[in-house]
Amino acid sequence: MTATDDRPWRGVLVATALPLREDLSVDHGRFAEHCAWLVENGCDGVVPNGSLGEYQVLTPDERAKVVETAVAAVGGARVMPGVAAYGSAEARRWAEQARDAGCASVMLLPPNAYRADERSVLAHYAAVAEAGVPVVAYNNPIDTKVDLVPELLARLHAEGYVRAVKEFSGDVRRAYRIAELAPELDLLIGADDVLLELAIAGAKGWVAGYPNALPRASAELYRAAVGGDLGTAKKLYEQLHPLLRWDSKVEFVQAIKLSMDIVGRYGGPVRPPRLALLPEQEGAVRTATEKAVAAGLA
Repeated sequence: MTATDDRPWRGVLVATALPLREDLSVDHGRFAEHCAWLVENGCDGVVPNGSLGEYQVLTPDERAKVVETAVAAVGGARVMPGVAAYGSAEARRWAEQARDAGCASVMLLPPNAYRADERSVLAHYAAVAEAGVPVVAYNNPIDTKVDLVPELLARLHAEGYVRAVKEFSGDVRRAYRIAELAPELDLLIGADDVLLELAIAGAKGWVAGYPNALPRASAELYRAAVGGDLGTAKKLYEQLHPLLRWDSKVEFVQAIKLSMDIVGRYGGPVRPPRLALLPEQEGAVRTATEKAVAAGLA
């Protein structure tokens, strides 16, 4: 399943890591090159300003320029920025900025400054939908403490506020309930380490982390999985899973950036309050990445 003009979020959209220089300033030139490299290596688009892109610690100017850089590198149809913010008005402004930069869709977390109730969630998505750009919901109850359960997603979709959902709960059973309640709502794989299970369950896309380091093998895995080639998919999944599971860990940004460094890309440092990996974590990521390289997956 690949992107279409009316559903540009389909296929493999990489939640891009953001290259920072040693002084922790954003390297926009490297970021542009990275976005282009991902598309050249089999990915369908990019998702800047997600948690993997460290959007929470960017200034407004940096955040806006990241979107503009991605659009200039790969074209707006291939860019789905994260527009999360504490306030609905601010999130809508980011959606408007993405729209004006030429992006074809945006990704939006529920309110996450507090544990929002259903009315607040509906109002939040309604406000951002007014920007006039298609919204993909992002369900991450682990980090936000707000759970977009299938019944709530179906209501958001019925109201016209969201067109798809990035599902990060890890509960693969939800795929079938979402399909029953909102068959036109596209399910996107949100956590790398449940890719095969959600692909089999009918996912239409993958908002992906580890393709930042291993785009070709990751894209091959996704396409085999959604295409029903389970022999190819299962072998690749088993080979990549020691890395894919880092996407669901607290240290996912550091792990993916380290893997990028190891395969010869540029991952670079992270901004505080994130810290470098502990030695045992670094050793585990390094071992798994080098094993993937030795298997010809880089």
